[in-house]
Amino acid sequence: MPRVLVMDDQPHVRAAIKATLQPNGFEVTEAGDGKAGLTAWETAAFDLVIIDIYMPRLDGVKVIKQLRARNPELPIIAISGVALGQSERTPLDFLPTAGLGDVVCLKKPFRSAELLALVEGMVHFAKWSTQPASA
Repeated sequence: MPRVLVMDDQPHVRAAIKATLQPNGFEVTEAGDGKAGLTAWETAAFDLVIIDIYMPRLDGVKVIKQLRARNPELPIIAISGVALGQSERTPLDFLPTAGLGDVVCLKKPFRSAELLALVEGMVHFAKWSTQPASA
């Protein structure tokens, strides 16, 4: 069963993600902020991380950079719904300039089917790409 770590300071967002993934064969661990998420990361292996950009104690960009330093191939989905100023842009639009262009971004609010398809595809691709080629 693939393991997903969900880091978001909003309990209802974590609950919605868990309600989407768990019935579809994913084991979900929740963390309410970046520090708790890194603690969970240290104690268990995960196949994918879903992380909010704006969280207390340690923001998502800093957590993503720490996770990337530990596992450059880890599939990560960054989520945010906070608009910047009067524009439709969110912090997700600036991840490539922070050196995190390989992180998949999903803007809140998102549909359950959209999240599930993305998670399934990323976990499947990560497992497929790490298997040794047959001779």
